[in-house]
Amino acid sequence: MALTLYVDTARWRAHQQQVADQFPGIVPVCKGNGYGFGHERLADEATRLRADMLAVGTTYEAARIKDFFGGDILVLTPYRLGEEPVPLPDRAIRSVSSVEGVRGLVGARVVIEVMSSMRRHGVAEDDLAKLHTAIDDVRLEGFAIHLPLDRPDGSDAVEEVFTWMERLRAARLPLHTMFVSHLKATEQAALQQQFPQTRFRARIGTRMWLGDHDATEYRGAVLDVTRIAKGERYGYRQEKAADAGHLVVVAGGTSHGVGLEAPKALHGLMPRAKGVARAGLATVNRNLSPFVWAGKQRWFAEPPHMQVSILFLPNDVAPPAVGDELVAHLRHTTTQFDRIVDRQSS
Repeated sequence: MALTLYVDTARWRAHQQQVADQFPGIVPVCKGNGYGFGHERLADEATRLRADMLAVGTTYEAARIKDFFGGDILVLTPYRLGEEPVPLPDRAIRSVSSVEGVRGLVGARVVIEVMSSMRRHGVAEDDLAKLHTAIDDVRLEGFAIHLPLDRPDGSDAVEEVFTWMERLRAARLPLHTMFVSHLKATEQAALQQQFPQTRFRARIGTRMWLGDHDATEYRGAVLDVTRIAKGERYGYRQEKAADAGHLVVVAGGTSHGVGLEAPKALHGLMPRAKGVARAGLATVNRNLSPFVWAGKQRWFAEPPHMQVSILFLPNDVAPPAVGDELVAHLRHTTTQFDRIVDRQSS
């Protein structure tokens, strides 16, 4: 009995290929928990797509994935002076976001990140002149710019990259390769047309692995179903049942990421109102689970346990049977499955 990730393999791979075709020179990204699929699986998929480079989040991820992927490995987290050394093969390429970082990687293969409107990290325009002497001691694989997802100010992504390309050209820095993130295919094509001597390479993770929502599905197996009367106590905290119904024990708990939620940016009155309502319900121990039965997400009977969750079903809902599976609306990047099952479209 498990929390299972079901993958419609043919459909999932067709979407991957579609994205790869839209972005020539694509660099698939495999970081964190491997977008819910795991590093080894995504390394295999990148190999199947004939990708010559795979991007990972950290040096520790690079050390793990090097045995599963034979091409170049781009580490996205910038190098910092004094960081713990992690043995990596020459196939590894380090991202750098400062002149000091470039100078600290003598002989290494590097990609230099410039400061975008994300304001996260990157070399500032004023420091470009200092890069001339610094890049003589490294093997420069190109520059990179990481762009924001949303632009409420109406600014233009192509214009931002264009501006940085002009800055780099004015500083007489090599423009043979530019790694980009969060561009549309049409935007990358427009830049490629404006700078035909530069190879633009899109680093893409979410859009590639999770872009077709209907290609994957999480399901938790039902382990037990117990009838409960109004006022009976149950669970770790021995709460009283507010109504008669059934307690449903389903595979999937905190160790899988069930009950964990990343903060969301809320825009507009209605989403904020819903957020306030959810917070209010939580104060009286009413939390909606990600598990669906009879067409509705069901309430947790109590906070999820480490490997299972207990749901409450009211009396007017016929309960599932032991062995049934409940669809679970879970975020791939925070979920760990027990098993993955490949299946074909029906």
